Amino acid sequence: MKIQSLIPKMASLLVLLVCFATMPNNLALAQTLESKIDALVAAQYKPDEPGVVLRVQQNGKVILEKAYGMADMELGVKMLPDHILRLGSITKQFTAVAMLMLVQEGKVNLSDDLTKYLPDYPTDGRKITVTQLLNHTSGIKSYTDMEDFSKIWRNDMTLTELIDHFKNEPFDFEPGEKWQYNNSAYILAGAVIEKASGMSYADFIEKRIFQPLGMTDSYYDVTDRVIPRRIRGYGRGEKEGTFSNAPYLSMTLPYAAGSLMSTVADLGKWDEALYTEKLVKKDLLKLAWTPTKLNNGDMTHYGFGWAMNKVDGHEFIYHSGGIHGFVTNGIRVPDAHLYVVALSNNNTNGPADMTYKIAQTVLGIANEQLKPLEMTPKQLADYVGVYEMDKPDNWRHITLEGNQLYSQRAGSERFKVFAYGKDRFYFEDYPTRLVFERNKAGKVTTLKPVQPMPFGTDEVYTRTDKDKPTEKATVSVPQSLLDSYTGIYNLFPNFDLAVSTREGRLFAQATGQPEFELFAEAERRFFLKVVDAQVDFMPAVDGVVKELVLHQGGQDMTGTRK
Repeated sequence: MKIQSLIPKMASLLVLLVCFATMPNNLALAQTLESKIDALVAAQYKPDEPGVVLRVQQNGKVILEKAYGMADMELGVKMLPDHILRLGSITKQFTAVAMLMLVQEGKVNLSDDLTKYLPDYPTDGRKITVTQLLNHTSGIKSYTDMEDFSKIWRNDMTLTELIDHFKNEPFDFEPGEKWQYNNSAYILAGAVIEKASGMSYADFIEKRIFQPLGMTDSYYDVTDRVIPRRIRGYGRGEKEGTFSNAPYLSMTLPYAAGSLMSTVADLGKWDEALYTEKLVKKDLLKLAWTPTKLNNGDMTHYGFGWAMNKVDGHEFIYHSGGIHGFVTNGIRVPDAHLYVVALSNNNTNGPADMTYKIAQTVLGIANEQLKPLEMTPKQLADYVGVYEMDKPDNWRHITLEGNQLYSQRAGSERFKVFAYGKDRFYFEDYPTRLVFERNKAGKVTTLKPVQPMPFGTDEVYTRTDKDKPTEKATVSVPQSLLDSYTGIYNLFPNFDLAVSTREGRLFAQATGQPEFELFAEAERRFFLKVVDAQVDFMPAVDGVVKELVLHQGGQDMTGTRK
């Protein structure tokens, strides 16, 4: 937050001299920070590949705004800072604020039943509130999770046709029972905005938000509309290291869940407006950044259109986006008046981890900036043990060798962890933190991994008296069988799993994520060590393996070979 000082006239000369005296050092610090950020981005985005536009601003002033890589691979056009890119699910925060504007005007109540606005929507007697649409707890089936979604990508649909497509699907759970990311809910939120305002969603966003804030390079994306400086998106090519034009997607489908487009400069204006009451009064806007409580009392990390998490004393508020050919991420840290946003037209190379590390770097809390806390082996021994979460095969094992503490999760490798505060540890090369909690007697009883940018509920591991569980055994799989698994499998829109093999080992790389090795526990079943996930390759059909199933986070996601 900006702090303005009133300086007496008689002291003005002294202040001026001090400012001039400190300017070189401040300039040097700013240049060092800028060079660190630039190096982080340049290491991830190559000059001859689809790229990214980054903006880092603090107290409304730009620390760095720069473009990297290519905007158009076919025409050889380099990315520029003012290029316009699709935002994907960053759209949801605009939808949420639009709804809060209507709440402020008395046209919507957050406790209203959905059927007040859509009387014919089949709820089977359930009450689904506007709040539950915005915080992903409605239980309505998300249309992007439906098996036939890839078959309708190219279809232009009216809002009524889109809602009809999913409205009769069974509920995934009762409203408020769970948190599950839900694009259908934001389609319905858009419909509520239209009913309550008497305007189309696109008109409401452009006339009530973009225009008043001076966001002149922001639009509701319409494919046949001529928009100067709008660029195309790219996905993974058939051969490793190559790219393809992103498949066509009718922008009538993402609608209020993901159809907006913008520049990083306009998003900078958007973030600055959130510190004011230009759109919504502060007390009402805070609801968007308030974690959701489930029916059982568990807290999630999601509010309305944003997620949030406490990171080393700072409140991170964030959201990512992914849509055919584009991956985006934006992070705001209000106590430091910091905003980091990256828009990429390379959906094989997501900017989420990069933007998170940039925010940490500006705040001085990146791993390499932390000062390790000296602890004796006796003090470190307090943390040693086996911690379980919700089932015996979901564990973390904390061990001590000499004066070094290690953490190992089920199915994963062992990693060094270093203390940097009371009961707080960091990994050498990973952004996750480990936070231990003690009971009244001072004994360590639980372990909570603090993930970079979570959306749902926390993982909390309880300390046990058990010995370390037996690790999964691996088996050898013939090279010919590994070769049959290689290919690109589409799991859901804008998200593929690329499987490759080399030197008798199998690897997988998800869209926008690093490559990780798959370890065989059977000829067709593999697991990852970096996360708790398994992959089953389905039997070949006509001599070709056409499907895999990714098991992660309690979900079974089928991937179809492209």
